Amino acid sequence: MPPDPTPRSRAGTPPDAPAGVAAPGPRDVRRSPAEGAARLTGRCRAGEPIADLVRERAAQVDRVLVEAWQRFLPAAAASELALVAVGGYGRGELHPGSDVDITILLEEGARELHGEAIEAFLTFLWDSGIEVGPSTRTIADCVEQARADITVATNLMEARLLAGSAALFAAMEAATGPDRIWPSRQFFEAKAAEQEARHHRFGDTGYNLEPNVKEGPGGLRDIQNIGWVAKRHFGARTLHDLVAHGFLTEHEYATLAAGQDFLWRVRWELHALTGRREDRLLFDHQRAVALALGARDGPGNQAIEQFMQRYFRTIMELSRLNEMLLQLLRESIVFGNDPGPAEPINRRFQSRRGYLEVVDAEVFQHQPFALMELFLILAQRPDLEGVRATTIRLVRDHARFIDDSFRRDLRVRGLFMELLRQPAGITLALRRMHRYGVLGAYLPSFGRIVGRMQYDLFHVYTVDEHTLFVLRNLRRFTVPEHREEFPLCSAVIGRIPKPELLYIAGIFHDIAKGRGGDHSELGAEDAARFCQEHGLSDFDTRLVAWLVRNHLLMSVTAQREDLSDPEVIVRFARQVGDQMHLDYLYLLTVADIRATNPEIWNSWKDALLRQLYNGARRALRRGLAQPLDLEARLREVQSAARKALAQGGPDPRRVAALWDTMGDEYFLRYAPEEIAWHTRSILAQPPPALPLVLLRPQPGQGSTAIFIYGPARDGQFAAVTATLEQQDLNVVDARITTSRTGHTLDTYQALEQDGSLVADPARLEGIRRALVEALSAPRAPRVPQRRQPRQLRHFDVRTEVGVETDPGGNYTVVEVVTKDRPGILSRVGQALVVSGTRLHKARIATIGHRAEDVFFVTDREDRPLSEPARIERLRQAILEQLGA
Repeated sequence: MPPDPTPRSRAGTPPDAPAGVAAPGPRDVRRSPAEGAARLTGRCRAGEPIADLVRERAAQVDRVLVEAWQRFLPAAAASELALVAVGGYGRGELHPGSDVDITILLEEGARELHGEAIEAFLTFLWDSGIEVGPSTRTIADCVEQARADITVATNLMEARLLAGSAALFAAMEAATGPDRIWPSRQFFEAKAAEQEARHHRFGDTGYNLEPNVKEGPGGLRDIQNIGWVAKRHFGARTLHDLVAHGFLTEHEYATLAAGQDFLWRVRWELHALTGRREDRLLFDHQRAVALALGARDGPGNQAIEQFMQRYFRTIMELSRLNEMLLQLLRESIVFGNDPGPAEPINRRFQSRRGYLEVVDAEVFQHQPFALMELFLILAQRPDLEGVRATTIRLVRDHARFIDDSFRRDLRVRGLFMELLRQPAGITLALRRMHRYGVLGAYLPSFGRIVGRMQYDLFHVYTVDEHTLFVLRNLRRFTVPEHREEFPLCSAVIGRIPKPELLYIAGIFHDIAKGRGGDHSELGAEDAARFCQEHGLSDFDTRLVAWLVRNHLLMSVTAQREDLSDPEVIVRFARQVGDQMHLDYLYLLTVADIRATNPEIWNSWKDALLRQLYNGARRALRRGLAQPLDLEARLREVQSAARKALAQGGPDPRRVAALWDTMGDEYFLRYAPEEIAWHTRSILAQPPPALPLVLLRPQPGQGSTAIFIYGPARDGQFAAVTATLEQQDLNVVDARITTSRTGHTLDTYQALEQDGSLVADPARLEGIRRALVEALSAPRAPRVPQRRQPRQLRHFDVRTEVGVETDPGGNYTVVEVVTKDRPGILSRVGQALVVSGTRLHKARIATIGHRAEDVFFVTDREDRPLSEPARIERLRQAILEQLGA
């Protein structure tokens, strides 16, 4: 709840200072806390205990507030007013930029008597630079507002008297206690719901590229939430008091305290670096915080990555404790002393009130394999809501039993494989296994990627979190309720013989990240070893290892090569080998891309993968030994296009005459319905009306097609891409074709910046007019100027230009890797003009902060570039245009 509005218009007159002593003014007071914070920051960086510093910071502010209170409020008000610290400040914890929340308690009627002095007090503090968040309330106000708002009730729970009437403060505490408002059960349910809503705001994961230290899952607020509920229920004053109540063990308290200390140190540095309350661990601050906390760059492991892995592992451990302790509170508060009847499941497990528990505390000690059995039962029993807190505690305490002997136990291996073969519940069971620390202990290679981040804008999750999202996506394909989301994936997964092989490949596909070397090859070795140890056949083992080794093959082919080229499709089909490998790889690829970054998946990528999948399926069905019959392909495409034109279409003789000018490549690169669309539009256009610009949203292709027909001229690609970039469009593909009469037959695929189709009629018309104007009045294209996103400023990408001949021998392939920014395509287009090079195709891919674009070019006679000097001129022209 926001603080009560308090007037600041008039300043009171402070009482006279003692004779010969000048009363300190706002400037003096401002200097005092600022200098105090700077000294504390120095001590923080010298390694002094952070718990001492946050309390000393609160004590510094206490002294300033109490002194100001004594100056502005007469002693006569002592029995009618109280100055109270609330919230985190009330706990006696303060960071350099933290809110200084205070409540001024008043007796009924005291507001009118002391209003001006209170205004003067607050004005003095604000003028001194102390950002207090004040409220003025009577006890009745406190009760009314706390009853209506759980946040107010929580703040008052942590109230601390600074000055004034102790009796008034005690009366407020009594009036807002759990016997009056928000009894334990209601308070618990409200705080649990509040935490759930807060976690949802962060996507239910704390493993984001720029996490919130305070509010994110596993952050400081989760620790506070446990403390609030437990303190209200048990009447404790500190977290450590909960050990005496038997709620926390000493080890759990030490874990909470260590996690809090680390997050406090991170938060302190954020406030010190920014000079304000900043709780987001933005890219702007990560390196500075990492260095301040002692991380240093090492071979293949940046200081930022080391620090962030420590951060993510800390919040994971805190999340585990948070879940267990909230469950313990739920059982204590909601169920009270009646845990409910035990319902036997087997000799080791039973359930109470829908929660799984062990039959006795020594189950895991005598039968360690039950540590794995627990998760299989959770998958098999959808009626179970979760695990009882005492059992979670036992799982944590017995994780030390997961050693090489445990991993070799055939019962354990059989239970894990049986879990992966379940028809439902796998994702939730694996997530629990991860949260409780069992998955990383059972698969040590998985344990090494826990909390590991990749410092870029493409991978927005840690490697372990990404892996679990891949498994979730794969399982989602099997759920009938989500069939409409990815109908092809849902159909394909229904016919693969062993889905568990797909899940194993998902677990291992990135498991070797951070080791150095090719993570696909290293991961394939790990996967093969796992399969052999778990009794899979040689065939299944080879399939899983192949999937891990080639998990990037389909995405790279789809996003970097020309899928309209039959040779590309045949080459990919040969690499895949058969329909079963294609099915498995397609499912893994879709799940992987979608789990990498929610913002990069769009309808265009979906359409590319479907196009490659369907093309490879046709090639496999036809037979890879059969040579491509291009003449038959041409006849097939033209016949289908004629059928599409038959209904009220143009004169077939005019169609034939136009097609004679287009060349074979045009018909090999476009679908029949596209050819019909182009043909109808060109023949309907009076000759002087060129250039012809057509735009058409294509939901089935996942993009909006922009077709341009007109006289070819140098620099057209640069002009078109500059215009589209000025229109704030994202160009994802370009096909540049020139007819025998010297006319362009160019198609650009474009999306809005958010990845959606360009579909609004007015927007389409505006884009069309801008293109017609740019093409009708040739001039040097104006490179768009847009502010660079904040995150991009923190990443440097060395611009590199690679040149090679494509496998078919028809083009020179130019790959440009550079930092993503507006104007890249138009600048490359200018370089092609300068170097006398002709563009035929372009594949545009942005991977986080990296632009990785591929251009298929020839000389002006449509021959691949062969002279080294000419290739070098092209490279240098591109580098110069891109400012490298």
